[in-house]
Amino acid sequence: MEFDALLLSRIQFAFVIAFHIMFPAFTIGLAAFLAVCEGLWLKTGHEAFKRLYLHWVKIFALAFAMGVVSGVVMSYQFGTNWSVFSEIAGSVIGPLLGYEVLTAFFLEATFLGVMLFGWNKVGRKLHFVATCAVAIGTTISAFWIISANSWMQTPQGFAVDPVTGNFYATDWIKVIFTPSFPSRLAHMLVAAYITTAAVVLAAGAWQVIRGRVTKPTRWQMRMASGTLAILLPLQIMLGHESGLVAHEHQPAKIAAAEGWCETAPIQGTMLLAWPADNACGHAGITIPGTSPYLFAGKPEGEDLKGLDQFAAEDTPPIWPVFYGFRIMVGAGLVMLGIGLWGCFLWWRGRLDEKGLFHWVAVPGGALGFIAVITGWIVAEVGRQPYTVYGHLRTVDSISPVSTAQVATSLLVFMVTYAIIFTAGTVYMARIATRGFDDDPTGPKEGRRAPGSPLGSVEDPAESGDDIVAAE
Repeated sequence: MEFDALLLSRIQFAFVIAFHIMFPAFTIGLAAFLAVCEGLWLKTGHEAFKRLYLHWVKIFALAFAMGVVSGVVMSYQFGTNWSVFSEIAGSVIGPLLGYEVLTAFFLEATFLGVMLFGWNKVGRKLHFVATCAVAIGTTISAFWIISANSWMQTPQGFAVDPVTGNFYATDWIKVIFTPSFPSRLAHMLVAAYITTAAVVLAAGAWQVIRGRVTKPTRWQMRMASGTLAILLPLQIMLGHESGLVAHEHQPAKIAAAEGWCETAPIQGTMLLAWPADNACGHAGITIPGTSPYLFAGKPEGEDLKGLDQFAAEDTPPIWPVFYGFRIMVGAGLVMLGIGLWGCFLWWRGRLDEKGLFHWVAVPGGALGFIAVITGWIVAEVGRQPYTVYGHLRTVDSISPVSTAQVATSLLVFMVTYAIIFTAGTVYMARIATRGFDDDPTGPKEGRRAPGSPLGSVEDPAESGDDIVAAE
């Protein structure tokens, strides 16, 4: 493998987007969680929901800011490393990204200040409207980003200029709503909710382990466990639907993800694989005859394409797609088990009693991020060797940059991200795993009021009230 400018540019983009995607995935789900908490507080008057909101909104503020910064860096690479792609596909991709700024980002920016600094300054209902507006804005942002990416996966509604070779839109409805868009958008949104639920549950579990069980702790663990138990079966169905669409439009991706070497009417499910000296390049442990159940909608008598049907230059890298898919599925199944386990303990009245469950749930907080990142590896690496599937190859999309230039910028990114984002993530984790204020909306001696800019992200002084020692 030669580390030329093309490969290093791909590594750099993958590195940046892997950092970036964690924050939108978290903030989309966390914004919805905050809206639910504030709505429940307004409906029931239960102070636990208010304290949950004021605890997690500080984390949301930090995660939102880090997501914006990492997103700006990612977008710059379209000009620095992928200028040919921008020139050829920019008239289609550019407006979609612009719509995200005009609709989602402006909506979020307008109401974010009210959401963060509006306590005791605006009415309760208006503040709730601001929270809901921010949650809607994060969803709209996902809509446009997934729309742009889905067009790159299953492009339609465009034509090629015969003189310049550039793409231009002929039907914006088809550009926005590509065949892969509905299932991929739903899959991503549910993934965001699951990711947030896993983090919220992990934070609550750590508080139980520390012996700091409060009413908000109990409620966040109940809500998170229920969310995981309900949404993960739905996510499995959405992922399956997305796979069926990919099988129809991107058969090479599915062949790589499933490890199918040869074309056959009935295929199996390969659990593990390893390199082997054969035509396919790998061998593995396979459950035979599963395709009639997994791909029941295919026409009768139609073969399922294996890797032997694609030229080497048209085949995506097998190992990242193959194992990325299995890690994603495995992480999802473990989170489903954690959610069901938590619901069982809730039913038995033992969810706030320290035990093995809580030691499992704490590291389980990272599983949502792992599933999101590996899912994107499957989607993006599986699209190779194209940036716009079937129309524009990755090798033809890169800027005229040298290997040394890309290597230098990649090194700078890695060092900068390692310092800044590690510090930010550790700080958010510290806030998430600490206790709750007894009256966080009023100024206290020795700390800033939540209405002040620094108070919105300040680590609160822990209160000893309403703490029950977990035996």
